[in-house]
Amino acid sequence: MTKKITQVALVMEYFTMHPNRAIEHPEVVDWVTKEYQERTGGRFRDPDRAIRKLAQEGKLIKLSKGVYKYDPNLITNPELEDFTSAQREQIFKRDDYRCVICGRGQRDGVEIQADHIKPKDLGGKATIENAQTLCATHNFRKKNLGQTETGKRMFIRLYERSESVGDHEMRDFCRNILEVFEEHNINDHVEWKH
Repeated sequence: MTKKITQVALVMEYFTMHPNRAIEHPEVVDWVTKEYQERTGGRFRDPDRAIRKLAQEGKLIKLSKGVYKYDPNLITNPELEDFTSAQREQIFKRDDYRCVICGRGQRDGVEIQADHIKPKDLGGKATIENAQTLCATHNFRKKNLGQTETGKRMFIRLYERSESVGDHEMRDFCRNILEVFEEHNINDHVEWKH
C-alpha cells in the first residue's frame, strides 16, 4: 500500500487528470472507489459527498445534476463568502427571527439560519440583499431538494394577474396549484385570498 490519501483529495486528483471535461458521477465514483481501495486498503464511504464538497468550495464546476468539470483556468482558489455574525443578526432582525418559508422561528423553538438566496458556490455574495432567514428544515430542503420560497407567492401573483386579464385557463391552473399548497400546509404564512 502507498501513502494514505484523503477521499476529497482523491476525487480532486481524478478531475485534475481530466481537465475541462464534463464528467458524470458514476465515472468518478467507480475510479475513486477502486483507487482508494488499492491505495489504502479502506473503503470509500461517500464519493458523492466529496464531489459536492469540492463543488461547494468552488473547486469544481457543476454543469448539471450529477455532472461536474474541473477548469484550471476558472478555478483559482475562489473566495466563498460567509455571513459575518453582524450580518446574520441583521438578516434575522429584518426577517423578524422567522423562516421566510414557514414563518416559524426562535419563538417557536425552531433553529434559524442565514441562507444565501443565490448559493455561494454559484457565486452568491455574502450581502444582506442576497440573504434570507430559513429554519433548519427549509434550509436543508433548499440545499438538497432545490426547493425555493418563491413558489406560492409566484402562483398567487399569476392567479391575480390571470384573473385581472380574464385568462381563465391560467387562473384555474394556478388555483389548482395553490389548493395543493394549502392541502399540504406548504408556505402557510403566505396568505392566498380567494
